[in-house]
Parts: sequence; C-alpha cells; structure tokens
Amino acid sequence: MAIEWQDVVAEALEATGFTGEVVQRTVDGIGAALRLDHRADFYTELGGLADSGGFDAFLNHWWTQALADSAVDEDAREQAIDFADVTVSLYARATGGPTTTQAEIEALVTGAEAS
Repeated sequence: MAIEWQDVVAEALEATGFTGEVVQRTVDGIGAALRLDHRADFYTELGGLADSGGFDAFLNHWWTQALADSAVDEDAREQAIDFADVTVSLYARATGGPTTTQAEIEALVTGAEAS
C-alpha cells in the first residue's frame, strides 16, 4: 500500500499545486509534525485502537491534522487541508475503500456519530 500512497500523494500534489511540507503518513512522521497540544491526543487514540480496521481512518485523520499543524500561516493551513482532502479521497478510490468526508472520518476516530 505504500506505493499506492506515494502515487496518490504525487497525483494530489499535481492536482492542487500544494507546495508545503508533505508529512510522512506514519505514526512517527505524524507524531513529530503535530503541535504538542495535539500530540497527546494522537498517542492516546493510537493506544486505544482496538483493531486494524480503524487504523487507516486514524492515520488519515491525524495526517490531515499534522499537515495543518505544519503550515506556516492560515493560507498555507487551508491549502494543506485541501491537499489532504484530495489525497485521502484519491487513496480511498485507489484502494477500493469507502469514500468518506472529513467529518465522517473525525466522527469515526472520536467515536461520535457523523451528522
């Protein structure tokens, strides 16, 4: 799946023109890029994952947050979020996974119901 992820990142970079830092979509990469106030929540949720079924959604959610946290200003933050949305959507399509909105991903990660 790592090759598929790199392919969709490249496609999303081309589609969005995003020029910011692309955070590695790994536990270490995400953890290092998160602001300190988000990092504790990230590791708490990681420790609470009961099965691998939610791991991709967990990574997608926190990867998006890490990109936003890495942005240098508000405009860069918005571009990073747009890039992340495109990348996650392309990844879901490439892997035959369900397509979900960011709100649905956040609801899945937090255990709440999506509106």
